[in-house]
Amino acid sequence: MVEDDHGHAKLIEKNIRRANIANDIVHFDHGEAALDYLFSEEVRHNGPVLILLDLNLPDMSGTDILEKVKSDDNLRRAPVVVLTTTDDKVEIQRCYDLGCNVYITKPVDYEAFAGAIRQLGLFLSVMQAPEI
Repeated sequence: MVEDDHGHAKLIEKNIRRANIANDIVHFDHGEAALDYLFSEEVRHNGPVLILLDLNLPDMSGTDILEKVKSDDNLRRAPVVVLTTTDDKVEIQRCYDLGCNVYITKPVDYEAFAGAIRQLGLFLSVMQAPEI
């Protein structure tokens, strides 16, 4: 999970756990650290199952991360869920063009955001990821 808002990250993890998903969740609040991890030997040989990606990070754009992940032979099949406050139609289309699998706009209202994250947890509980 690449999310710079620690409150959002906790809410996301809580709802993923609530959906009975027990996989390890590795959290990064900066893009560079996330890229270092994603391109490490450990991940390149075992692969992440799923990448949750915010677009608005303090050190880089999430679209830069998405582009690098989807252009890599080892990582390109990893499903990427973009989870961000950006609702610009051009940005959404760009993410899909770059290879994101799902784009979710974070509602600004906390209750609406919590509801969206609960639905994400349910979605992830039935999703099947390809072998990396």
